[in-house]
Amino acid sequence: MALDGIVTRAIVHDLQSCIGSRIHKIHQPTDHDLVFQIKGRGMNSKLLLSANPTYPRVQWTEQSFLNPIQAPMFCMLLRKHCESGLIEDIRQVDNERIIHMDIRQRDELGDISLKTIVIEIMGRHSNIILMDAATRIIHDGIHHVTPAISSFRIVMPGAVYAAPPEQGKQDPLTVMSESDFSAVIEAMAVQAQLPADDDMTGKKPAAAPSTMPLDKWLVAAFSGISPLLAKEIVHRSGIDAKLSDEPSVLWPAFDRMMNTFRDHQYEPQIVTSEETGKSAFSVTALTHLSGNAQSYGTVSLCLEAFYGDKAVRDTVKQRVSDLIRFLQNEYNKNEKKIEKLQETLNEAQEADKFRIQGELITTYMHQIQRGDEYIEAVDYYDEDQRTVRIPLDKQLTPSQNAQRYFKKYTKHKNSLTVVGEQMKQAGEEMRYVASLLQQLESATLSDIEEIREELVEQGYLRDRSKRGAKKRKPARPALLCYTSSEGIPIYVGKNNTQNEFLTNKTAAANETWLHTKDIPGSHVVIRASEFNERTLEEAAMLAAHYSQARSSSQIPVDYTLIRHVKKPSGAKPGFVIYDHQKTLFITPDEQRLKALPSQIKV
Repeated sequence: MALDGIVTRAIVHDLQSCIGSRIHKIHQPTDHDLVFQIKGRGMNSKLLLSANPTYPRVQWTEQSFLNPIQAPMFCMLLRKHCESGLIEDIRQVDNERIIHMDIRQRDELGDISLKTIVIEIMGRHSNIILMDAATRIIHDGIHHVTPAISSFRIVMPGAVYAAPPEQGKQDPLTVMSESDFSAVIEAMAVQAQLPADDDMTGKKPAAAPSTMPLDKWLVAAFSGISPLLAKEIVHRSGIDAKLSDEPSVLWPAFDRMMNTFRDHQYEPQIVTSEETGKSAFSVTALTHLSGNAQSYGTVSLCLEAFYGDKAVRDTVKQRVSDLIRFLQNEYNKNEKKIEKLQETLNEAQEADKFRIQGELITTYMHQIQRGDEYIEAVDYYDEDQRTVRIPLDKQLTPSQNAQRYFKKYTKHKNSLTVVGEQMKQAGEEMRYVASLLQQLESATLSDIEEIREELVEQGYLRDRSKRGAKKRKPARPALLCYTSSEGIPIYVGKNNTQNEFLTNKTAAANETWLHTKDIPGSHVVIRASEFNERTLEEAAMLAAHYSQARSSSQIPVDYTLIRHVKKPSGAKPGFVIYDHQKTLFITPDEQRLKALPSQIKV
């Protein structure tokens, strides 16, 4: 990641278009993220403010977010002070990763108040703070910082806002000449040559700029320049960063780049390495990196493409880790159960051997005396009439020995039916658990809760809610809806609750249902009776994408009309049978699927 001060400058420039517009709605879909619906002056857009410790950012977004039923307290506070408010200004503090957004709002008494939303994009220390613009008194922050966490600055209601400590670096955009550049060099050299405060500490003075790699010198000297951007400047200068050249040789490349940034001439770009698959982004061309380069019209589009749903996926991974462990244990348990049942079944296949031994004992009973350990008899069931030795229990009579073998025969014969039924049930359990594991791979936070509730209802998990407290279930689950290139809605159920609601309650009899053939996956429904081949192909791609085989090629996908899809009585959630199907083989095209408009419909 390279969300430095220069990228922040580009973000603020991108957001200038919303000055004069109003904040129509405010939502807080997660503990770290806020989404503002901005309207007015011909604008109707969503602004994402994220203080996620791993993926902090500010950007325009087209993503759909599922909001909690009850808004968090910080969201309610922002609604009180900022909703319907006019955005008066958006600015960057110096060249740091700090953005101030001034909001003017008229309260319920008619009084006008001016608030400032401070967005600090600083890794795990990122925060979003609401404060009074005049007094700088903090109303609240999305993350609290108590005196136990930091003695320098406190982020709590009632505290006075203090900016993050300055790093003593020079703003690169204020360096207008080579002499200014040289002055920064000299200042760095003097500072680096100063002795340590306490000679007894044994600490060595910081390395002088002349002995540092050139890219590290740029990072140490100037604010808002990330290591990635510093390496790009060095690369454009044609100097080897490992040599101990004077940093002044970087001035021409440095000056050209800063001039483009002063004029707000940005080239948002993502470069992905073909070898490692890792990506990097910046608001200028990254010529020092090799790989596939993708350019974007705005920095928001670049951030949207780079981050995608990474933050959501990370949160989901944390929430589903216990479910995945539980389901994998259940899968392994049933797998071992089937192995043991197969051993029993193999033994039961020999039931006829015990029947024959019992009949031979009955036939040769006159030759057996009580106390004999075995009998040798001609097996008249054998074509070669070979002699077999049959073990006997010395404590039993010949008749009782025969009955013992007949009982073994009956027991093993009966077990064939029982074991077969148990193996069928264990197989169904494995298929059910495999489908849940597949659903968790693409689950959202709301999908996880629906899967957890399903496991409680099926008796796999205990209800974690307080005794006596009734959880209010939504009347209908939210469904993911894509729009095909033909303009036809294609619905996708991402878990069993959604699958059953989509297939059994929402879809009409003449609509088309799709599912991967013999592979765990989502139910997909084309909500139209007539459509072209392109829509069918896109729906099949969605069925393949939301399945266990999403990384494969030539995935078989069955499709048929809803009227031919039935759920057997007593079947597991999401399980259906169908007929009159046709099968097509499809390879998902991820770029084509991303181009399809999608939204969550409740």
